[in-house]
Amino acid sequence: MAQSHALVIRGGTVIDGTGGVPYAADVAIDNGVISAIGKNLGAGREEIDAKGLIVTPGFVDLHTHYDAQVTWTSSINPSTWNGVTTAMIGNCGVGFAPCKPEQRDMLVKLMEGVEDIPEVVLTEGLPWNWQTFADYMDALEARPYDLDVVTQVPHAAVRVYVMGQRGADREPATADDRAKMAELAAAGIRAGALGFSTSRTINHKTLDGRHIPTLKADEAELAEIAVAVAKTGSGWLQVISDFDEPEEELALLRRLVERSGRPMSITILQRDSKPEEWRRIMCGIADAQKAGLPMLGQVLTRPTGILLGFEISQNPFIGRPSWKAIEALPFAEKMQHLVQPEFRAKLIAETIEDEVLRRRLTKWDRIFPLGDPPEYEPSAETSVAARAAREGREPAEVVYDMLLEKGGKAILYRPLSNYTYGNLDTVHDMMRHPHTLIGLGDGGAHVGVLCDASAITYMLTHWTRDRTRGPKLDLPWVIKRLTADNAHAIGLNDRGVIRRGAKADINVIDYGRLRLHAPEVVYDLPSGGRRLIQKTDGYVATLVNGEVVTREGEATGALPGRLVRGPKGGPVLAQAAE
Repeated sequence: MAQSHALVIRGGTVIDGTGGVPYAADVAIDNGVISAIGKNLGAGREEIDAKGLIVTPGFVDLHTHYDAQVTWTSSINPSTWNGVTTAMIGNCGVGFAPCKPEQRDMLVKLMEGVEDIPEVVLTEGLPWNWQTFADYMDALEARPYDLDVVTQVPHAAVRVYVMGQRGADREPATADDRAKMAELAAAGIRAGALGFSTSRTINHKTLDGRHIPTLKADEAELAEIAVAVAKTGSGWLQVISDFDEPEEELALLRRLVERSGRPMSITILQRDSKPEEWRRIMCGIADAQKAGLPMLGQVLTRPTGILLGFEISQNPFIGRPSWKAIEALPFAEKMQHLVQPEFRAKLIAETIEDEVLRRRLTKWDRIFPLGDPPEYEPSAETSVAARAAREGREPAEVVYDMLLEKGGKAILYRPLSNYTYGNLDTVHDMMRHPHTLIGLGDGGAHVGVLCDASAITYMLTHWTRDRTRGPKLDLPWVIKRLTADNAHAIGLNDRGVIRRGAKADINVIDYGRLRLHAPEVVYDLPSGGRRLIQKTDGYVATLVNGEVVTREGEATGALPGRLVRGPKGGPVLAQAAE
């Protein structure tokens, strides 16, 4: 053991990201890469005792919205608390570059509405030391991080940059508009972005109800951009769509892949109104794959849902007149009203006037206590409706009292998609499909209603260990899905496996102790902005570029992460999920 390494992870069980059988080995690291794997490796100047622990590649999160956060801080939590070592931003067509000074307010209002990041937070936090997308990349490159950041060019920002108010108003693009947008997208890829993203969903709108500028962008616009991206030789296309006309929409997206030859990732969700439509969409994606067209679905590891509480953005009483009277108050002052019996009776007796909001927030058989550790696969008998029936009370009375627990800080759970049948069997099928990727955690977004950056840890705890209501998944297969599969999909072949010569992004995990805590509210954004965070136990150490960035969930202060420009080659020969 005379040979010295910079760091040795000693005696752990290696789950290497290939899906293969775990094995016992030491892992040595030098100069930010894995230099040796085996038994009785030479001493390390630093060592981590991994006996009884698992050693995995760092997780690659394909779907985050830290586009603002990465401009004002080097700490990209809560993703770093969940073993993420590479995070992709610029999803769903929204972002802050390119942007002319006079267009900043439009992009801020769009991000505020689409991703639930308060305007005051963005206004105070964004430094705006860029105009072009290349400028934005330079600004990110100047800052160190506790993980690696990769970017995509957002369609909405490009459209507004070229077309101004016409773009925001969703007017059809002219031939000149299309040519300029295509060149901007290609320039972003040449500057190092790993993709181009767009949104075609009515759910993405500003707070005043204006739809995202890209909602009805026609095929000519999308095709010219896709072809321009293709000419750079790299970059994928990321799309979210409602699929209201599924055959027509899927055919359009397939034509974009045919014309460009670039891979495409499409958000896949189960909608209650069409609970089996996602399977038909995946059949279309499978048909494309058979034809040699690289189309993939992107799925979440649990329901897409929202959290409800008196301290956060939504609860079953917002929209009622008495709530409107207090909703702008600080939480402590709000609670002074909420605990008063007279106020309680008045608020409960009122109704939500907005029908869509009422369906979302008062569907009592789909509202559940969240708990600690949180339960994301709740059974019907734990719902507000079931409890109200058992107690012989009105559901609104029951939910009010539940929300008053923990000094008014109690949080309830409202699954919205992926939970039509009251269990996660559909999500199991989505994740097992050979042409899906694991993503959609939305880290950095929807900060007042959810914290799904933890969905990565949930895949480990729930799906490989704790699930009781259906089949589980094999741990090495799950690790592969979170590491090599995702890295390979976006062209980062230098990471995602424990292999000699690979980038030393690594998690050391106490698998038996791994757990999620309940979400909690903190006020640590610029201007004292509020957000939901979620802590974890069991991540003994997370390494980025061979340096330990967290120990037992606490930051070490090391910031070896950087902006990553363009695809990366390396020793990794990643394989598709089986």
